[in-house]
Amino acid sequence: MTSSVLRPAAVKGAILQPGQGPRAGVYVPAEAGTVTWGWVRGGSTPAIATVAPGALVTVDTVSHEGILPDQGRDPVAYFGSFGVDAADVLSDAVALAAGPEPHDPSVDGPHVVTGPIDVRGAEPGDVVTVEVVDLMLRVPYGVISNRHRRGALAGELPEPAAGGSGPPAVVSRFATADGDAGTATVHAPDGRSLRMPLRPFLGLVAVAPAGSDAHSVPPGPHGGNLDVRLLGVGSRLHLPVRCQGALVQVGDPHFAQGDGEVALTALEGSLRAVLRIHLTKGGCPSWDLPYGETDDAWLLLGLHEDLDEAVRIATRAALALVTERTGLDRATAYAWLSAAADLSVSQVVDGVKGVHFAVPKAWLDSVG
Repeated sequence: MTSSVLRPAAVKGAILQPGQGPRAGVYVPAEAGTVTWGWVRGGSTPAIATVAPGALVTVDTVSHEGILPDQGRDPVAYFGSFGVDAADVLSDAVALAAGPEPHDPSVDGPHVVTGPIDVRGAEPGDVVTVEVVDLMLRVPYGVISNRHRRGALAGELPEPAAGGSGPPAVVSRFATADGDAGTATVHAPDGRSLRMPLRPFLGLVAVAPAGSDAHSVPPGPHGGNLDVRLLGVGSRLHLPVRCQGALVQVGDPHFAQGDGEVALTALEGSLRAVLRIHLTKGGCPSWDLPYGETDDAWLLLGLHEDLDEAVRIATRAALALVTERTGLDRATAYAWLSAAADLSVSQVVDGVKGVHFAVPKAWLDSVG
């Protein structure tokens, strides 16, 4: 893709550099000492902040797109090739890319993870709830990438390079975002473009896993890289606590994603998140897995390398939710789920595949 196609489509919009712009509660920047590149830290990692249950915390996140080694590990040069001025590149992204921390894509995950944040009083058997109060675009641009012969069409895309010398290491499409209009424009190499709605959310929200550090790509019982697009502003993600203090960690900011995330990434772009972190003592659900909610639905998650098994896990969790809340027999609840609830594929590209069962609250509450 040539930058000359994109330079006329000037990047416009506010840039939220570290420490600038609106914040609420405890502020956690994304800088050396507060981020980890490619890992969700385990319970032995010191917290970088402590909050009381119910507190607000503002967390800066940095997208991995534009700083990865296969993009040159130089975001000023990378985004400059698409017409972005150096002043419009986040200084924390520049510092991370220029820092001494090694990053080996064959070992480390791609995601920049901010945290961990200690939740005062949290211990195993409790549930920490991460409520998304606000999400602000830190930059008015993002990237969608397909790399490493991964995605739903692995082996077909990326297509071989000209001359048949093999597939390219990475294929990326630059997008400009208009926060006021709530849209993004994805730019094609021939100068044409496609528009889409902005639907920001954090792809990765986790508590510390029960054991050692966890790779940032596959999600698990600790949460992590769930990539559930419904977990935007107003949503709540409930995470069973695995170790003392919970140690909440967030990252993988998305401007938009479709269910499935088939090309490997969403529209990746850095976000500032305002979160309220709740604690329910002894609130671990019988299915002992992360689950979410929006104003309209409960979101029961299924995670497994085998998509069919992920479906079974989510269905069992949804069945447990319905029977425990209504007292209905399992057969009736199972039939009701089949007719009233929606099962969707969250993502098929993270090794551990994800599905989410959306159980409508209004209909569930109508049981009489």
